[in-house]
Amino acid sequence: MTPASHLATSDELHNGLAALPGWEPHEGVLRRVFHFPSYSATLAFVNAVAALAEEQDHHPEMLFGYDRCEVRWSSHNVGGISQNDFVCAQLVEKVPR
Repeated sequence: MTPASHLATSDELHNGLAALPGWEPHEGVLRRVFHFPSYSATLAFVNAVAALAEEQDHHPEMLFGYDRCEVRWSSHNVGGISQNDFVCAQLVEKVPR
């Protein structure tokens, strides 16, 4: 079974969130808001997450402005948060900021 093949159980949500401080479930997505000192720093982060998403073939929704970026992971094929979303969120945590 691939990580995205099922909706995360309540135990998987609890364990996944425990390993990802700052991330939260909200209306079927796993999200976190990141803050930056400048627009160029925000764009560098957005581009790094976009590259990561291409490598993973799993693409988040990103909303960004001058000094912030909200990253939202969900797996549309299961209708919410999957284990794959947690894997990708962990990879985002490794992106320099």
